[in-house]
Order: sequence, then C-alpha cells, then structure tokens
Amino acid sequence: MPQKKIYAKELGIDLESGHETEYFKWFLATLLFGKPVQQDVAKRAYLELVQEGITSPEAILKAGWDKLVEVLDRGHYVRYDFSTATKLLDVSSALQEEYGTFGALLKQSRTIDELSARLQEFKGVGPKTVEIFLRDMNPLLEQ
Repeated sequence: MPQKKIYAKELGIDLESGHETEYFKWFLATLLFGKPVQQDVAKRAYLELVQEGITSPEAILKAGWDKLVEVLDRGHYVRYDFSTATKLLDVSSALQEEYGTFGALLKQSRTIDELSARLQEFKGVGPKTVEIFLRDMNPLLEQ
C-alpha cells in the first residue's frame, strides 16, 4: 500500500504566507520525509523540532549535533538520527555560507529547475527530498 503524501498544511506550515521562515520549515520537514522512514515517524520528529524551536538554519546550528539527535530520538526517528543530525547541520551551514538565508536561495533561483539543482547541491539532499519540497512550493513559485 503506497504511503499517502504529506503536505505542508498538515504540519501547520503556512506556505501561502510568503514568509521565508515557513518555506524553510517545509524544507526542514522534507529533509526528514526524504529518508526511508514511516511518515508518522518523520512527522513526529518534525513536530519535536518545532516544539524545541529548532526551525531555522540558525537554530539548527545553535542546537548542535547532540541536541538534534536527542530531539530526533524523542520523535522516534532513531534509525537515521545520527546521519540526519549531521545532514541538518551540514545543510544549515552550507545554506548560510552560500546564500545567507533560505529566501536568498529562492530569489536567486530563476526557474524551478534551477531551484531543484541548487537544493541538490546540499550534501545529502537528493531528488526525492526536492520532489517533495517542490510539490507544495511549485504553485507559489510559479506566480
């Protein structure tokens, strides 16, 4: 039985607000959903990050590896906790170094294909993660 698709709205993410913080939250969620884990586990792990206020590149970097692993474990995201904590730190660090902010990355990407390519330049971000991210972002980016 195929898993049903998860959407930003189901996670309390308001992409239509146009706020960069909401866009990054959706990207963060898709980083978790892009792994081969059960959707409810990925959702729980995302909601644990939200509860801790770890929903921006700055907050991820400030939290550090040990804290990220602890929060992911609370969400039962245990199989990939170490690698995911590392990936979140790598992506957040690279994002800040390359673009400064997630909004700047979006603004510099003139097409969906360009955005897809830029996102996949981050270590550990593959086509599946980007596909999930763009599914909800596409309508907003095409305006």
